[in-house]
Amino acid sequence: MYTDIYFIGIGGIGMSAIARYYNFKGLKVSGYDKTPSDLTHALEAEGIEVHYEDNIDFVPKDIEHTLVVYTPAIPKDMGELVYVQEKGYRVIKRSRMLGEIAEGQSCLAVAGTHGKTTTSTMLAHLFQDSGEGCSAFLGGISKNYDTNLLVSRNPVIVAEADEFDRSFLQLFPEIAVITSMDADHLDIYGDESHIREAFKAFASQVKGTVIIKYGLDISQDDTEADILRYSFDNTEADFHAENLSQDKCGYFTFDLHYPGGVIEGCRTGIPGWVNVENGIAASAIALTYGLDPEKVKKGLASFQGVKRRFDIHVNTPECSYIDDYAHHPKEIAAAVSSMRNIFQGRKLTAVFQPHLYTRTRDFADEFAEALSKVDKLILLDIYPAREEPIPGVTSEIIFNKVKGPEKVLLTKEELMDYLRNEEIDTLITFGAGNIDRFIRPITELLTRK
Repeated sequence: MYTDIYFIGIGGIGMSAIARYYNFKGLKVSGYDKTPSDLTHALEAEGIEVHYEDNIDFVPKDIEHTLVVYTPAIPKDMGELVYVQEKGYRVIKRSRMLGEIAEGQSCLAVAGTHGKTTTSTMLAHLFQDSGEGCSAFLGGISKNYDTNLLVSRNPVIVAEADEFDRSFLQLFPEIAVITSMDADHLDIYGDESHIREAFKAFASQVKGTVIIKYGLDISQDDTEADILRYSFDNTEADFHAENLSQDKCGYFTFDLHYPGGVIEGCRTGIPGWVNVENGIAASAIALTYGLDPEKVKKGLASFQGVKRRFDIHVNTPECSYIDDYAHHPKEIAAAVSSMRNIFQGRKLTAVFQPHLYTRTRDFADEFAEALSKVDKLILLDIYPAREEPIPGVTSEIIFNKVKGPEKVLLTKEELMDYLRNEEIDTLITFGAGNIDRFIRPITELLTRK
């Protein structure tokens, strides 16, 4: 029986949710992270000890009663990780820990190379708002609940099934949705075919129903689970929207068609067509599970979104600013499309911080194509995360391919001074690195102008 849970990389969004869960359960929780953040400060405020230096003195010394959880984003030669492995602690990855928590509960999982965080957070909100309740481990901070963890006595767990490092293969859901299977994490998978194989393996582990975005290549040959399909507006899909209408602020109203009938007059609580699609995916799981259709409708309308997912910070007729976690070309293209749809006829400026050298190298052409759709691009240096530099791979390999009307290459240190001298109409910041540190100063700058 473990009394201590020690997290190496505790500030990660997935790691912190599990840390909060065990802190709630009354265990002694502590851990390491590389740098302080809003998330680590929140953990500390909740009574969890966090330190920021690689120092084995902070590791609990009771080997028998201490479980160590680590994220694969941590380097394999990191001192604390090497120490606990050599000393005989039980050491497991975050994904295995989530899999163990999910065992014995009805697991509802959301997988996909993009869309999974908003969709899983929407799904968790549908259960909470309905009164049914669920426990949820989310890949972002829910704006309805200001946390990435929900806890309930109801034995239903909502989990974001992460394809990085094949983590989602630790889950065996009752119901799952797959939103996308685009090439990504090629440092792990090598090529797109291996990514597709991994998603098919995930589908094969679903026990009840797997709900696939219409057009994805998963068939009954890949899984014994029942297969249903969802779509934004394709009427051949089992779940889809009809009679779509959009107001001047980008909010959609629609009729949701599902195998049991039609839910008329649904409205999304956050703007953009992408969020209608995410809402249909979340509703598909909820309705398949058996949630009341009218409660699903009510939950969709009251959903406030996820921090850093098409997150609106300023929205006036003179100036609008949205921040988004998008770090894959398809995500950027979808967000730009939503921006164009909502803010029609306005000048769109984008700030993008590439995430990982390998992703920049592997998708330079696709990034350039997506970013060429904005009116002005401000491109920052690559955020390396877990990677060492790759010779010849810099933001310039994207920058040189961008064909948009205006573009500029800056360091992070130059960004705020540059923006102070810019006339901003609509602005979006993209990236999965530390570009989030600019959200507050940019918001303050634009509200003062």
